[in-house]
Amino acid sequence: MHVWRWLSFLIAATVGLVSIPVQAAIVITGTRVIYPEKSRQVSVRLNNVEDTPVLVQAWIDDGDTSVPVEKLDVPFIITPPVFRAEGGKGQTLRVKFTGKAMPADRETVYWLNILEIPPKPVDADSRNMLQLAFGTRIKLFYRPAALRDDPSAGRAGLTWTAARNAEGKQVLRVGNPTGYHVSLDSVSAKAGTADISYQPQMVPPFGSVELSQVGDRNVSPPSGTAITYSLINDFGATVEDVAAVQ
Repeated sequence: MHVWRWLSFLIAATVGLVSIPVQAAIVITGTRVIYPEKSRQVSVRLNNVEDTPVLVQAWIDDGDTSVPVEKLDVPFIITPPVFRAEGGKGQTLRVKFTGKAMPADRETVYWLNILEIPPKPVDADSRNMLQLAFGTRIKLFYRPAALRDDPSAGRAGLTWTAARNAEGKQVLRVGNPTGYHVSLDSVSAKAGTADISYQPQMVPPFGSVELSQVGDRNVSPPSGTAITYSLINDFGATVEDVAAVQ
């Protein structure tokens, strides 16, 4: 899950203190959405955990955050796209696939975006104020019917290879021979007395990624070095396992 903030300037700041709300009100049930090919629609539950109402906008993109919402071209419809979430209440979003031709042998990833805009305080005109709007992004995986196995079971097929990147830095290349996206949550290794941590990434179907080492380490783990890693399953839980550098 990715969380970020948009700044919404309600009043031009002058001299004095600035009040900044810093807590998001909307909580999404789950950290990812799975859309099976045969489903007519899927539901996503949101809850406003604060006492005050907020305005919420929801949309889906293909990963390119530079495209304005009104110009997005994705094969999903989400309803309601804009709504008022009352304090302490919930709202169900319904996501429907529009029928675009999709790869049959692998998942396709999109992103569900939730933007919440809190109400303007009644005394906003009497004080300088900078108000924040909060946004959350979670992955939406379109899963074709041909993929019937347990996605997390495919981790046994991952390949782990020590390599150098274009800058000459030591990296760990992770290959994914399955049709599922593999979302790594943590990856570490121990080469001799050196403890190595890697920056986790999502590994695409039938593809690979290069994981950079955390910090200033530049160690090459030899073949056979144990890799301890965890990945995130369909339910948002982490699944831990071990592998070896090839």
